[in-house]
Amino acid sequence: MSGAKARGGARASAEHVMAPAVLFAIPVLKLAWTLGGGDAARDALSAMGPANWVDVVIGMFLAEPVLAAVLAAVACHLTYAYRAAHGGAARHRERALITTAAAASIVPLAAGVVVGAFNGLWWGVASGALGYLLRLGVVAEYRTGARSADTGHRTGRPATSFRPRAAEAVRVAALLLALVVLPALAVSAALNGRSWTSVLSCDVNTGTGPQRARVVELDRSAPGVVGWDLAAREVVSGTNCAVEADDVIRPPWWRS
Repeated sequence: MSGAKARGGARASAEHVMAPAVLFAIPVLKLAWTLGGGDAARDALSAMGPANWVDVVIGMFLAEPVLAAVLAAVACHLTYAYRAAHGGAARHRERALITTAAAASIVPLAAGVVVGAFNGLWWGVASGALGYLLRLGVVAEYRTGARSADTGHRTGRPATSFRPRAAEAVRVAALLLALVVLPALAVSAALNGRSWTSVLSCDVNTGTGPQRARVVELDRSAPGVVGWDLAAREVVSGTNCAVEADDVIRPPWWRS
């Protein structure tokens, strides 16, 4: 039983580390691949500044509905599982099931609203429903005794009936989403060659006189923008900018 607890704890730790790692590392990969090389990514980050760093994260996840839905569902599960394992389940073990289920729905509802606002109604419904299902799986683990409310660890009790088996299936699904699906979707989005922000056609001057150039917006500064000149491969100031419909910067990694 102690071996099962150790393996369960290792998987839980990996699950909690993966989502922050994706949020930290994937935007860097997005910059490096899309703009082409480490020097370009460093120059672009310097031009953006720390205040605009989160724009890369937001731009990536809002432009990819599947990624946004999976991230929202994983976040719903991780936050609930963490709180349950650190005293939440013990404090609420005598609470009625309907009350626990209702409380578990609050964050998934909020996540669904956010995803739906940027990616459409049905993406919001899907992400909220998936996040809620994963939270109910955590509730079921504690209610069936598969996990101890006092320690948060798995008890090693075999799943012999429908409810424990259903809770185990949801737990495995949550692990797969956090450890396999989310990283795969994030890497795919980072290497798809599309910009995370607006692609503009601007007047720029790189020392040879004013000319129109295709620019990736990095920051807004009156009277124009600070952007990455795709042809000159440098940070420039652009004015008289117009948004382009095409946000593809380069072919995706799997076609290059």
